[in-house]
Amino acid sequence: MIRLCNEQTESDEQERMDEEIYDMGSVMQTKGKHAIHCLTVIGQIEGHIAAPQNQKTTKYEHVIPQLIAIEEDPSIQGLLVILNTVGGDVEAGLALAELISGITKPSATLVLGGGHSIGIPLAVSAQRSFIVPTATMTIHPVRHSGLVLGVPQTMRYFEQMQERITGFVAEHSNISENRFTELMMRTGELVMDVGTVLDGEHAVEEGLIDQLGSISDAIQYLYQQIESQK
Repeated sequence: MIRLCNEQTESDEQERMDEEIYDMGSVMQTKGKHAIHCLTVIGQIEGHIAAPQNQKTTKYEHVIPQLIAIEEDPSIQGLLVILNTVGGDVEAGLALAELISGITKPSATLVLGGGHSIGIPLAVSAQRSFIVPTATMTIHPVRHSGLVLGVPQTMRYFEQMQERITGFVAEHSNISENRFTELMMRTGELVMDVGTVLDGEHAVEEGLIDQLGSISDAIQYLYQQIESQK
């Protein structure tokens, strides 16, 4: 009877974890020697407007409660954020980046594939950032799709939004605001836009990302930080 109860409990727990991965793109607690919450940011970061049904998205209303739970749950010891995103809603991306940067527990980000556009503030928001050599990061100015008013106030609004992004990135990485702006405004590299594409090695050389590495490096960093706190 006890064995049947244990098997049922394990089955229920596995089903809950499967639902968490499918619905939220996260693993609540890994089963290593320390409890790490793994959060994925993939596809387009969805903000106030829903993306088309055929697009992979990360919904910020799903991620915000997870980050709050990570901070207050004593059983969670660290946070690992996996990024492969094309960018998306600027305000939603910045909101998530600010929350990640405010996590007091050991945190790390790992860029796989791409960490483009508003994905850059997310990539630098943790205490330590990693990127694989084959990943890329596209730095470009704020863009807007849809109707805009052709008045100076509109341009000033875009400038203020860009300043918020540039300031956050410079504060949470080793790249200066001037250098980040220079890369953002570079011409001749992107076919139909201004900006710069950095691969993993160059992202580290520019000081945008802390170090080259993969999943084992990120987890090893988190383990070291957790054990040093103890």
